[in-house]
Amino acid sequence: MPPPPSSCDCPHLACVGEITKEELIQKSHGHCRDCNVKGPNLWACLEVGCAYVGCGESHTDHSTVHSQVRHLNIGNTCYMNAALQALSNCPPLTQFFLECGGLVKTDKKPALCKSYQKLVSDLWHKNRPSYVVPTSLFQGIKAINPMFRGYSQQDSQEFLRCLMDQLHEELKEPMPEPNDLSNGIAMGDSMEEDNHTQSDNDFQSCESCGSSDRADNEVQGGNELMGDTNEAEMLIPEQEELQANREWQKEKNMINDLYRSGVNVIMSGSTGVDIDRDVDTTGFWKCFPDIQMSNTTRPQSPVSMEGHIPKLSSSPPKAACGWPSLNPSHKKGTNPSVVIKRQKKYRSIISDVFDGTIVSSVQCLTCDRVSVTLENFQDISLPIPGKEDLAKLHSSTHQTSLVKAGSCGEAYAAQGWIAFVMEYIKRYACMMGHWFWGPVVTLQDCLAAFFARDELKGDNMYSCEKCKKLRNGVKFCKMQKLPEILCIHLKRFRHELMFSTKISTHVSFPLEGLDLQPFLSKDSSAQTTNYDLLSVICHHGTASSGHYIAYCRNDSNNLWYEFDDQSVTEVSESCVQNAEAYVLFYKKSNGDTVKERGRVSNLFNMMEPSLLQFYISRQWLNKFKTFAEPGPISNDDFLCVHGGVPPNKASFIDDLVVMLPQNVWDHLYSRYGGGPAVNHLYVCHTCQIDLEKLEKRRKSELDLFVRLNKAFQEEESPVVIYCISMQWFREWEGFVKGKDNDIPGPIDNSKITANKNGHLTLRQGADSGQISEETWNFLHSIYGGGPLVTFRPNVNHQETEPSQSEEKIELETRSI
Repeated sequence: MPPPPSSCDCPHLACVGEITKEELIQKSHGHCRDCNVKGPNLWACLEVGCAYVGCGESHTDHSTVHSQVRHLNIGNTCYMNAALQALSNCPPLTQFFLECGGLVKTDKKPALCKSYQKLVSDLWHKNRPSYVVPTSLFQGIKAINPMFRGYSQQDSQEFLRCLMDQLHEELKEPMPEPNDLSNGIAMGDSMEEDNHTQSDNDFQSCESCGSSDRADNEVQGGNELMGDTNEAEMLIPEQEELQANREWQKEKNMINDLYRSGVNVIMSGSTGVDIDRDVDTTGFWKCFPDIQMSNTTRPQSPVSMEGHIPKLSSSPPKAACGWPSLNPSHKKGTNPSVVIKRQKKYRSIISDVFDGTIVSSVQCLTCDRVSVTLENFQDISLPIPGKEDLAKLHSSTHQTSLVKAGSCGEAYAAQGWIAFVMEYIKRYACMMGHWFWGPVVTLQDCLAAFFARDELKGDNMYSCEKCKKLRNGVKFCKMQKLPEILCIHLKRFRHELMFSTKISTHVSFPLEGLDLQPFLSKDSSAQTTNYDLLSVICHHGTASSGHYIAYCRNDSNNLWYEFDDQSVTEVSESCVQNAEAYVLFYKKSNGDTVKERGRVSNLFNMMEPSLLQFYISRQWLNKFKTFAEPGPISNDDFLCVHGGVPPNKASFIDDLVVMLPQNVWDHLYSRYGGGPAVNHLYVCHTCQIDLEKLEKRRKSELDLFVRLNKAFQEEESPVVIYCISMQWFREWEGFVKGKDNDIPGPIDNSKITANKNGHLTLRQGADSGQISEETWNFLHSIYGGGPLVTFRPNVNHQETEPSQSEEKIELETRSI
């Protein structure tokens, strides 16, 4: 999609003058002054003495000032309108939604990314309306967060946080891991991860054995058997139905017997018994073959296989038991590696644009031990320092030293009642006028207060891991990774126990050249530290009521505009600088990147003939056009780890790539690196096979669960009922129904249990579900986890008293 229309050089778009008929006819035979386009869609400025002629109704439309679309207030929604205008004037994010529409796909409700994409298109389209009504986006926000329901005034910064979090959740994609780049991601690998590094030779794949055909035949036979059994339950006569019930009971007994056998074998591991020798699982896997995944056992020594099922093979694996998901940590005298769900890392356009990293350091003043923590952020909330805080900030020259005491943080320590009264009076005076209390507060002062040293003492002492005690400490933080767009939130609202107040102190902020170098850590690799202002959200009024507006700089003509719901007005830079800022958006400024774009544009115009054409990610090309630091070329958004196109992206691959001539590719590759180079697009056969296996697994697990749960519902008086965390169950349900591609980790019942006198019991009001023993054994055999929580509905029929005949529930907890 082409970029937003270019700007107009005529300064009289907002006014009308007079012109004679002869002058108008003469201008109609000319051409557009900006792009040299001739009729028929020319227009002329009517200002006396202005000879400007522009073109309209084309992709280079110069007939209007662009992006000045109003937002209608649909019921106390000024906080939303101001936030949307400020966000839509961030070029990296806006151009993504305009040019990379193929990546704006989601099955997650309420599909807020689709609503925002339509809104951005309406705001920046050449045939855009004069105003927009963001109803669908507003409804989606209300569905996500009940706080925004109704028509009361809300906080603009909280709305931004909710919107950006949901956009990230809907648009996120897993980042490729270095281990996956050699042989790709095996189906079983996504379920577990060893704590130590393992080479490719340490694993034995089932494809290496000659039993794949046999395995497939067994799978097909198993499916036919399961399908015939389901039909028999509905169609056969009573005698045959009785026989089917007997077979089903034998099937359930097989599950339980195999499960208990696996437990007993593992529990006896300390005696040196081979855990494979006495367990024959052939019969079980013939009944349910579709749930199996590729084998990742190591032939040298047995390893933990929790949450994993070996693939079908003509011979049993060397180091896997029949129920490999059982936790081998109960084997005495062993120290197995912990098996956990692989923690995938995700990225989206939101994280690419707004994510930064802060490194926090805490030093114990007793043992001098320093602990370091890295934290990601998408916006930073800065305090507005008072007069005393400013004096301390300006008098301190080394705010980041770990060995010197004294910082702005002392001003926020616990105070007596006299100091509290004085502080309240001071806040009230600040509301009357910032001139009353002295010097102007700058944005640099707020940043310095945020990154200043903070003494940890009194009620806020530091728990030192080395001393094993609470100690006095000192804490400070620095920026490790700078975001492409820095979102700054000024903490103007203070919410006390009985009342809320607003800090109306004017904070002076630069329109250009905000330098973050003083707040950068020493080992940071950031090259660009200067930022220019894009937009400002302002709040007028008090803490209990008020109105939000936005000031935004138009990227096309570099002019500032005030957006006040339906009203849009051009304003001067001084008007913006005098605003009472609440949220500010700053973008990295790098002149070298602008020059680099000019060089690439010249290479495009040269159109040198080349024998090879290169495909490049449309998303990365958008970064190159809008980011100050686009980073290495990344084609991972349209390639799999095997170098082909993932099957689920093949249908819209044209929306994901751009074809470049060889000279342009060579220049970009030599300048930024990355890759890989792509000259041919093809659907990955390996990923297609893995996808089919994954679908087969989903279907098998879902079908078996339905059968087991149906039998559980028909059981009149179950002997024991098993509890399972609904949080984990929802993840599993989303996986088997195809709503989520991530395989769930081990069952986690820790959140539904409570420890009473050393015994685990079901937590009152816990978010739990009830399943049968067979269903628990089935799920636990695949995913492992725990702890096991059951209760027995014991009914005493000998008692005649109603109170004595009530159901008694006995909770049991066992660890396997």
